[in-house]
Amino acid sequence: MPADSPEIPPNADIAIRPAATVMLVRDEPESGALEVLMVRRNLRSDFVGGAYVFPGGAVDPADGGTEAEAACVGRSDAEASTLLGQPGGLAYWVAVVRETFEEAGLLLAERTDGPGLLSGDPEEEAGFIAARAEVNAGTLRFLDLCRRERLLLTVGDIHYFAHWITPRGAPRRFDTRFCVAAAPPGQIAAHDAGETIAEVWISPDAALAGHREGAFEMIFPTIRNLQAISRFSTSAELLAAAAAASRSVPTIEPRVVADGNGVRIVLPGDEGYDDAPEPDGSNPPADFNEAVRAISLAANREGGPTAGGVAAG
Repeated sequence: MPADSPEIPPNADIAIRPAATVMLVRDEPESGALEVLMVRRNLRSDFVGGAYVFPGGAVDPADGGTEAEAACVGRSDAEASTLLGQPGGLAYWVAVVRETFEEAGLLLAERTDGPGLLSGDPEEEAGFIAARAEVNAGTLRFLDLCRRERLLLTVGDIHYFAHWITPRGAPRRFDTRFCVAAAPPGQIAAHDAGETIAEVWISPDAALAGHREGAFEMIFPTIRNLQAISRFSTSAELLAAAAAASRSVPTIEPRVVADGNGVRIVLPGDEGYDDAPEPDGSNPPADFNEAVRAISLAANREGGPTAGGVAAG
């Protein structure tokens, strides 16, 4: 087994970590077509290195609490918790903003006074580049940066879109809330050259086509969410639909099933989902990364339903 392919220990009891990610969308300047920001994972990542994903990551304890809520505008912790059906919900929105800044250099925030953020002032841009390096290095807390720069996180403009839980049997499991938001005007995305090694604005259809052709690595939940947003022509249409549907987002926990051809994935509502055996880790795929790649390619070729209860039209 390659060194970057984690084994699944027998009868593993893998803890599920909370995570949050965001599809930042805009309209392509010339055609007006919907585009989404994607970043490429470091090639040395132990899980599908080189895959293109949306900015995001694990929710930190510091992303929640009264200090975090004081740094937000447009959504309270009580409102966020109601949407997610669990306490401390606002931490997921704070994690989205923090991770987007860390991985892509974009700030979903506004100043309590003064001009818009990162809209062309070289001195300001240099200051935030330095601050981002400190946040990524762990020498500056993100919320301390917000307080120092008098920032309010515009969480009210970030809409809950989809909820995916990593299937049992995986070497790592995440309870991930997908969100969608408009790209901040005037700001320029830039990968962090650590966790991410590239960034690209791309249409959902182009990303899906690139994956089918073997030129754009992606994994299953990313594909399903791209399929969902590809039904929208513009970012305004998508954001309006997401805002309207954010109170009825289903939980999707795929199940991985072995058959004579290897492994396949079934979703809630698929035939055989309720009868699929619970994996105990005692007979994992020889290479979990390759299994994920095969499953993801099959999902892209087959197409699929919307991934967050949000449908076009």
